[in-house]
Formats: sequence, C-alpha cells, structure tokens
Amino acid sequence: MIEHLIEVADVHAHLYRVTLKVPRPQALQRVSLPVWIPGSYMVREFSRHLSGLRARQGGQPVPVEQLDKCSWQLRCEGRAALTLVYEVYAFDTSVRAAFLDDRRGFFNGTSLCLRVEGRESDAQTLRIGKLPAGWQVATAMPPGPRRGEFICADYDELVDHPVELGRFWRGEFRARGVPHEFVVAGAWPSFDGPRLLADARRICEAQIDFWHGRGKPPVRRYVFLLNAVEDGYGGLEHRASTALICTRRQLPRLGQADTSDGYVTLLGLISHEYFHTWNVKRLKPRDFERIDYGRENYTRLLWFFEGFTSYYDDLLLRRAGLIDAPRYLRLLSRTLGGVLATPGRQVQSVAEASFDAWGKYYRSDENTPNATISYYAKGSLVALALDLSLRAGGRGSLDQVMRLLWARSAGGPIDEADIADALQQVAGRSMAAELAAWVHGRDDLPLQPLLAQAGVRLRTEAPELAAEFGLRLSEGALTGIHVKSVHRGSAAEQAGLSAGDELLAVDGWRVRRFDDARAWLRAGQPVELSFVRDQRLRSTWLHPPKAAEAGAQLRLDDKPSPAALALRRGWLGV
Repeated sequence: MIEHLIEVADVHAHLYRVTLKVPRPQALQRVSLPVWIPGSYMVREFSRHLSGLRARQGGQPVPVEQLDKCSWQLRCEGRAALTLVYEVYAFDTSVRAAFLDDRRGFFNGTSLCLRVEGRESDAQTLRIGKLPAGWQVATAMPPGPRRGEFICADYDELVDHPVELGRFWRGEFRARGVPHEFVVAGAWPSFDGPRLLADARRICEAQIDFWHGRGKPPVRRYVFLLNAVEDGYGGLEHRASTALICTRRQLPRLGQADTSDGYVTLLGLISHEYFHTWNVKRLKPRDFERIDYGRENYTRLLWFFEGFTSYYDDLLLRRAGLIDAPRYLRLLSRTLGGVLATPGRQVQSVAEASFDAWGKYYRSDENTPNATISYYAKGSLVALALDLSLRAGGRGSLDQVMRLLWARSAGGPIDEADIADALQQVAGRSMAAELAAWVHGRDDLPLQPLLAQAGVRLRTEAPELAAEFGLRLSEGALTGIHVKSVHRGSAAEQAGLSAGDELLAVDGWRVRRFDDARAWLRAGQPVELSFVRDQRLRSTWLHPPKAAEAGAQLRLDDKPSPAALALRRGWLGV
C-alpha cells in the first residue's frame, strides 16, 4: 500500500510537507506529479511548486535524479521501503490546486501527491498530520481505521477527492436517502446555512430523479466544499464531491426572503457541478477512459459533457421549483445573447472548441472572442435545440437520450457515435444532419422556430453602445474605461481601436460609463472618440455599423397553442 502523509509545515510560508512511503520499490523507481487536474483542461505545471525532494531507503540516503519538468528517478537497493519527503508551496485560491495560510487549507491530490509509476493501481492511504488548533478536515475520501486517515483503491481515486482544512461551517442533509454534506469556509455571520441546505437538497433530489427516477445516485456519500471570498467564482467536479468558490454576497442571508440574482448564480453552479457526478465523472468521453496525468488528454466532446451540463444546470433549478419560468428564460437569454455577440462562433465549431480547449479556452486573450466559441455556452444551446426538436417531433426528449446513454454504457465511456445512436433511438430517425450542422458547423442554430413551437418568443433587443460598435470594455469609477477586445469587422476595428486603449471622451464629453453617451448621440451619426494609447492622447471617428450585434430576449407567449403549451409544460415543468 502506498502511503501519503500530509502535514502543515509553515502556514505563513504557505508550505505543506509531504512524506511518501513506497514498499518494495523498483530498482529504478520513477515518481511524477500530474501536470493537470481532470475537469480543467489546461497544463498547469503543478510541479513548479514542489521543492526539496529527498529520499531514504533502509536509513540510507537515495540519490534523486530529475528526468523532466515533473518526473524523478531513484536508484533503489533491495526491497526495503522507500521514503520520500518534499515541500509544496500552496497559495492558489482556485479550486484547481492547493492553498494554505493561518486560517484555511485546501488541496487536490494532483498538486501534492506524487504518482508512483507502475504502482498506480495499488491501494493508497492519505493521512493528515497534526493541524493548527481548532482545524477540521472535510473530504469525501473513504475514511480509514485511524483518525485523520483515508484509504483509496488506487491513485485515480486518491487525486479525485479534494480536502478542505480549517475552521468552517458544516451541515448535512439526505437526498433520496443518501447522506450529503455541505462545508462553507469564509462566510459572513449573516449566512443562512439552513436555507442553503434546503435548496441544495432540492437540486440534488431533482437530479437523482432525473437520472434514476426514485433510485439512488452512484455515490454512498457526497460532499460540497464551498469557499466564500470577496471576489471569485467557479467549481470543479469530482467523483463524490465538488470544490466551489463564490462571493460572500452570493450566499443566502438570514432574514432574506427573496432569491437574489447572485444566489441564483450560486445555485446554478451547485447544480452544474452535481450534474457532473453522472455526466463526465462516470458517463465520460472514451478518450478519458484512462487518464494520462503527464500530458494533454484531447477530446472533441466537451460540447456534450460541459455544454449539456450547462443546459441542465439552470433547467433543473426550474424543475426543482427554485426559479420560475420567466427567470429561467432570462438566464437562457443571457447565454443566447452572449453567443450571438461572439464573432468566433462563425470561426470555430463547438467540436473544434472542445479539442482546442487546452490551448485556447483556458488561455484567453483579447482576440479570443474573434477566434473561438465557448463549448459551455454554445454546447448548451445545441442541447436546447436537440431537446426542442425531439419534443416537437413527439417522440421523446433529451432527458430520455441522457438516461439511455447512461443505461447503455452502464455509466461508462461513450463517443459521438453512441450519442448519435441514442438520439436516433429516441427520435425514431437519424439526427446526423443536425449533429453535423450544429456540432461540426459554424452557422447559427435555428432556435427561433424551435422556441416558437414551445410557446416562447425570441426577440432581439438593442445592445449596449459598446457592443453596437464591437467593443468589450472594462469600466470602473477609479480605473476608467479600458478596451478588453475589439470584434472582428466591427466599427471599432475600422476606427483603429485596440485592446488596452483607455477611452476618455465622446464628442468632447468626458465619460465614466461609455453607455452614458447615448444621452446625446444621434442615430446614424459618426462620433468622435478621444482615447489614450501608450501615454499618447489620440482621437478617431466611430461610424455606426449598418447592422449591429443585437441582444436576445426570451418571453413566454401569453396565448400559446394547445400543442405549444403541452410542449412547454413537458420542457419547463409548467
């Protein structure tokens, strides 16, 4: 059994000490640290934070030879246990790596635990050493017989259970008989824990029912690890838990009866990561059947595993009764408007975006909107289009497709052919043409007629002034107005504006918000823009475009036909 001991070495230096014990090592034993964490498709080079690696065997030092950026080799004598000790710097506040200070600790095994090559299938133990006074431990990792000890079947399981350390709030509930735990670090004293538990339970039960009817989920216990911060948002799925970040303002507060937009965003995040318990952690791309931790693992299916999860996250909030239909449509409008305002949708398909995630999605820059499309956002709209098409055809729904894929694969790996077969089974016809156009093509999806069949009206609305000219801006009362990106072929590009420019005035008037200039602008008339680039004051003329990008607004039709009403009820639960 491979043993990992994690100790807090120095909270002020943000250092963990890790001791790895390897029984019966190979004569030339290699160890390595992952370069990425599954669920976040970018090489992050976790080994850059590892230092001081030293080894002993039978009481004698063992030379350590570094082979590459994340691998080491040790020459062992005999079969006596090999012990390695090293430190890991941990000051990454995201859900992807490791963090430690005098108030809180958090880590993923991919950041701290070396992989003993050739022994990945061995059972692995993780033991938490002495912690600062009052600190607790929270993880979904199976507990061992001793306090602070956990036992995993293999290395894959070891690194698929994040660990939260410190003083935090914790609460529990049961969803369809299965224990669920919620841990919240950093919350304000006004945090309403019982409400969060009640709402999370409704989400979990809606999703368990979605996949299994009245059955139970594929976990014996599930843990939510939520870190509340001043500014931050995100999540990362794991086999029996998820690590989440939100702002403190997004948490529900005692005495607050309404459901704020920020809290809805948090509930959507909870729903998204919990849905991944099925869709990507078990029902996964065949490309991920065996994870290679030392390099990129490519797939063209993130439009399905992330995009379809993004479709169901808010939809299941609606079906759980946590938001009403108009509010759901507002969330959907925002996604649709965001896709329509991205020129890259006509450059890159969602299948290509999935494959390019390693080099483009997680390395965004000022040209990203012009060259790429989000497989989350457009993937969710592909799911919407398929769902409405199936429902309008009267043969079924995307819900049935998801459950059929789960049943056929026994909750295991699938590929695009499996998805196409399941769609054909439910639809009663091939949907290859739709997949070719919507997944591998670059044209806009035919959502307007599909939504109309569900009694939902799609209307375009005037964009903000910046979007009208093809600008994405960063605005702040103290920082000013800065250009983040310029859309390809836009009026702003033709005027010579570039990312990084600071906008000062419109028609000679100083502006703090670019949209304020609407108060005096006349339709169709060019405007003079004053800006700063590289410390030089410059000016240019913006000419209104003939066809500006428009936003999207979805609303329920007040007088839907009986067929549209029936479709809408099946889709939205109303």
